[in-house]
Amino acid sequence: MQLDIPLRKTPGFVSRCIGDDTIIVPVRGGVGDLEAIFTLNPVGRTIWERIDGNTSVIGLADAVSQQYEIDQATAAADVAEFVDLLAAKGLLTSEGLSP
Repeated sequence: MQLDIPLRKTPGFVSRCIGDDTIIVPVRGGVGDLEAIFTLNPVGRTIWERIDGNTSVIGLADAVSQQYEIDQATAAADVAEFVDLLAAKGLLTSEGLSP
């Protein structure tokens, strides 16, 4: 994965914060698919909220590094792994992600 390419969310998902968690629900045909809910912890929420079509893995790692006071290398590795998971679950478009 290229770390400097902006990431984009796949259309058709809604997210809501409930306590410390964020849930992401795919909406198909105007109805939420409750069988495919994806739950994020606070760090996942930090990343998800910053995926805006302009921010790359490097930018996301900078935000995580600053907010959670961890070193840049650790943040970059963790964010890249999480972004790969989001992509595998269909939450990110292939545009902006390397094959």
